[in-house]
Amino acid sequence: MKRFLCVLLLASLLLTGCTGIGEPEQKKYTATFLTLFDTITSMVGYGSSEEAFREAAQGVHDELLVYHQLFDIYNDYEGVVNLKTLNDTAALGPVTVDRKIIDLLLDCKEYAQLTGGRVNVAMGSVLYLWHQAREDGYNDPANAYLPDQAALAEAAAHTSLDALVIDEENSTVFYADPALRLDVGAIAKGWALQRVCENAPEGLLISVGGNVCATGPRSVDGTDWVVGVTDPDGGENYLHTIYLNRGSVVTSGDYQRAYLVDGVMYHHIIDPDTLFPSTHWRSVSIVCADSGLADALSTALFLLPYEEGLALLEKTGAEAFWIDAAGNRFYSPGFEALIRT
Repeated sequence: MKRFLCVLLLASLLLTGCTGIGEPEQKKYTATFLTLFDTITSMVGYGSSEEAFREAAQGVHDELLVYHQLFDIYNDYEGVVNLKTLNDTAALGPVTVDRKIIDLLLDCKEYAQLTGGRVNVAMGSVLYLWHQAREDGYNDPANAYLPDQAALAEAAAHTSLDALVIDEENSTVFYADPALRLDVGAIAKGWALQRVCENAPEGLLISVGGNVCATGPRSVDGTDWVVGVTDPDGGENYLHTIYLNRGSVVTSGDYQRAYLVDGVMYHHIIDPDTLFPSTHWRSVSIVCADSGLADALSTALFLLPYEEGLALLEKTGAEAFWIDAAGNRFYSPGFEALIRT
C-alpha cells in the first residue's frame, strides 16, 4: 500500500496516572499488530482494565482488517471483492463492490480535484512499473534498473479518472479504459484509519505504519498526546515533537521504500508530470483533523513547490512542515504553535 511513514508514536514515560480517592488506577496499555496494510499497527490507551483495552484494540484491528482486504491491489481473499478484483475484471463490465470501496473512490476523485491531479489513484499502471523495478532491485541489487521510459509513457496514457465509472445507486465500478489500474496507496491507510477512529473509543492514539490518529486527549489526565517527527537522515533524535489532541499526523518522505540504481536512490513518490520520483522535498508532515485528507495532502505537498503547496494547504485548514534536500525547514503559519520541542 502506501509508503512507510516517518511519524512515530512517542511512548509516555508515565505508566500510571493520578486518580481520585477510591477511583481505579489508570494504567497505560499498548497493542501491536503486524498483519495490516503491510506495516506495523500500534495502539496506546489508558484505562483501569486491561481486558477492556484488549477488547477495544481487537475491535480496531478487526475493522482495519476489513479495509486492508478491500483496498489490497496485490492479493485475493476468499469471498472478498477488492481493488485487485477491480483491476483484474472491472474492464469487462461493472463489478458490484462493498460500499466502503465506493466511498473511498468517491473521496479519491475529490482529492484528485483538490490537488490538481497530484494525488491520482488512476496512476496504478505507472506505479506498478516502479513497484516491479523496486522489488527486483531489492532482490538483486547488483542488477537494479529503472523502469523503461517508453513503458512509463504508455502507462501514463491510461491514468484518467474519467475512465473510472462509479455507479453509487447500484454500488458498481467499471473501467472504461481496459488499461486503467488503480493504486490507492497514497490514501488507503489514512482513509481507513479515519473511518475506524470515528467509531473507536475516546482517548486512544493509533498508528498504522506511521499514520497517527488521536481519538481524543489522553484519558488518564486529559492532556495532549505527543507525536515525534523523525529526521529523514536517520539518527536518534526527532526533528520535532508536537502536541496532538484529536486528529491526525501523517508524513511523506523520500527515505522509505527507496532503492539504489547506479549510485542514485529512487523513492516511491512519483511525480505525475515527470513519471519519476519527485525531488522537491525530503519529507512533508501534515497535521489535519481528517486522516484521509492528511494522507492525500502529504503526498500532494511533497510533489509541489512550497508556495503552491501552501496555497493548497490554505484551502483545507491543515498545517504542514517541510524539509528540503539541504535540511532547510519550512512551516505553515499555524504549525509552529503545535510544536512541543
